[in-house]
Amino acid sequence: MAHLARRALLTAAAAGALPLRARAQGLAEGSWPSGTIRIVVPFAPGGSTDVVARLAAPGIQRALGVSVVVENRGGAAGSTGTDVVAKARPDGQTWLLTFDSHAVMPVLVPRLPFDLKGDLEPVTLIGGAPYVVACRPDKPFRDLAGIVAAAKASPSGVTFATPGNGTIGHLVMTLLGSRAGVQFQHLPYRGGGPAVNDAVAGHVDMVVGSAALVAPQVAGGTLRPIAQFGPQRLPALAQVPTAEESGFPGLQAEAWWGVFAPARVPAPVVARFHEALVSAFRDEAVSKQITEGQQARLVLAGPQELGRFLDAQIETWSRVVRENEIKAD
Repeated sequence: MAHLARRALLTAAAAGALPLRARAQGLAEGSWPSGTIRIVVPFAPGGSTDVVARLAAPGIQRALGVSVVVENRGGAAGSTGTDVVAKARPDGQTWLLTFDSHAVMPVLVPRLPFDLKGDLEPVTLIGGAPYVVACRPDKPFRDLAGIVAAAKASPSGVTFATPGNGTIGHLVMTLLGSRAGVQFQHLPYRGGGPAVNDAVAGHVDMVVGSAALVAPQVAGGTLRPIAQFGPQRLPALAQVPTAEESGFPGLQAEAWWGVFAPARVPAPVVARFHEALVSAFRDEAVSKQITEGQQARLVLAGPQELGRFLDAQIETWSRVVRENEIKAD
C-alpha cells in the first residue's frame, strides 16, 4: 500500500508538472508570441526611456507579427513599473525597458517589493550616452582640473545641478569630488529641464546630464561642455575630452537603456525577443534617431553582456551611495 501510495503521489506530481513543462516547450517551439506584447516603461511619458521604447515598438511588431504596446508605469524611482514586470507571468508577453537608475534602485529605494536580480532576466543592452558636465559660456570653467581648482579655492562654493538625488549625474560628481579631495554643492531638481534652465540662467554653476539632455543648449551656444564621462569621445562632442583623458582613469558614467524579462521566461523566447530588438534598432531611421536624437552609441548586446554590465554598475554606484549616505528625493 505504501508503495502504491508513493507511486500515486509521484504520478500526480508529474501530472501537475506537465502543464508547466508543456507550456515552456510550446513557447520554445513557436506558440509564442500569442497576443499583444507589452513593453513597460517605468517612467512618465516624454523621457528618453519612453522615446527609446516607442522607437523600437514598430520594428518589434514587424519582426514578431503581433501588436506591441508601450505602457508607462512611473513612480518610486522606477520601481513601480519594474515591480509590474517582476510579478508578470513568464510567458514572454510582458517586458521591461528601463534606464540607468535601475542599477541604483536597490540601494536608493528601501524595501523593494521584488528582487532585482532574482525576479528579472537580462535581455538586451540597447546602448549608452555619456553624462556631460556643462556650464554657461561666461563661466570660468574650461576643464575638470579647473572645476577641481575652483572647489579647492571655495569649498562647497561650486554648484552643480542634476535631475535629482541619486541620479548617475549626482553620483559621478560625488565620485569625482571624492577622488579629487574636494566637495561640490549639489542642487537636485525635479527633472532635467529645470536643471538645464537654471544652468543657462546662471543660477547654478554647472549642470550634469546625459548628452541628449544638454545637446540642444550646446548646439545653440547657451551651454559649453566641459567634459564627458563616456569610455570614448562622442562624435558630436569630438572636441570635448573624457574624464579619463582629463586625468581620472576609470571615471565613467553613461546613461543606458536595457530590456529585462520576468524570471523564468524560456530562453528561446528571450533569444527571439532579443533578435527582434536588434532588428528594430538596426533600422536606419531608428538608428539615426538614437545616435543623433539621444546622442547615444548603440550596443545591442545580449543577456550575458547585460548581466555583467548591470553587476558592474550596481557595484560601482551602490558603493558611492553607501559611502556618501545619499538618499533618494
